Amino acid sequence: MATENTPQAPTRYSDEELQEFKDLILEKLAAAKAEYNQLRKTDNNDITDTSHSFNAMEEGATSLAKEEHGQLAQRLYKYIQNLEAALIRIENKTYGICKVTGKLIPKERLRVVPNATMTIEAKEMLAKQGKN
Repeated sequence: MATENTPQAPTRYSDEELQEFKDLILEKLAAAKAEYNQLRKTDNNDITDTSHSFNAMEEGATSLAKEEHGQLAQRLYKYIQNLEAALIRIENKTYGICKVTGKLIPKERLRVVPNATMTIEAKEMLAKQGKN
């Protein structure tokens, strides 16, 4: 129980801090969208895919490269969605609050992983429980 002399930990980031994070997220979002659009632009199905001159090894390498390309695009799309969700949390003033513990996620973590929704401690706790 807190007394009058005991300072309480802040329950959310200030509007100024949220604006700082919003600027960071918008920057990362623009870069991620540009990279995603570039990936989609280069993901073409040209006529060489069906050419009979391809040998089996070339076809295998091409297929593997396309699969890796698709997986990268999927991860990038999910990252974009997570950044957009972080912007919504900023608007709701719930950004930076751990969804497990309710504590503030450290600024240092949010600067590196702006779409984080949990503290490191909460992630480790869930991993130990096998729920991550």
